[in-house]
Amino acid sequence: MLGAYLGSVEETAISDVAATLASFVLFNCDIHLDGPIHIRWGTTTTRETLKVAAHACAALDKNTDLLLGNQYYTLAGPCTEMCFLETAAQAITDTASGRELISGVASSKGVTQDRTTGMESRIMGEVANATTGYSIPEVNKILNSLVGLYERDLIHAPAGKRFQDCYNVKKILPTAEYINIYDKAISTIGRCGLDVGPL
Repeated sequence: MLGAYLGSVEETAISDVAATLASFVLFNCDIHLDGPIHIRWGTTTTRETLKVAAHACAALDKNTDLLLGNQYYTLAGPCTEMCFLETAAQAITDTASGRELISGVASSKGVTQDRTTGMESRIMGEVANATTGYSIPEVNKILNSLVGLYERDLIHAPAGKRFQDCYNVKKILPTAEYINIYDKAISTIGRCGLDVGPL
């Protein structure tokens, strides 16, 4: 947890690597599912927590053959562009740093009932796929632009809509409004430098 006993990005990244190694050595696990959390925001998508996740994973990926995953906790809720942008930033980070598994999205920090949908995971997968082949300097430039679009809104992150308010619950399909927000987010991500196709 960034900002608790570990104050800096560097200290937290070192602790993250140690915790990952310990999970394999002490608990004989097959995969480590990570997720550095920011103590103030309770999310994995701040600039600082993305740095922790990236540096820890890149170090482990370069020096081991361990299977690494990451959890996603956005501050914004579903059916908001901010939620999509937060998710995209983490998917770009995880893909570029070598994670083998990206693990769904818990919108609204994963603590609000009915505030998670399949659309967040959709953009996570699409963005991860689009990120492959980009160099680290290209990824850093994209992330700097992308995170800059939402980090100023962390204090007033939109709650979004409940699942049943942004999906047709009989067909389990997103509403037209939700698809439009997704398309807008894809366009925004494109302006930041990552080309992701439409839904």
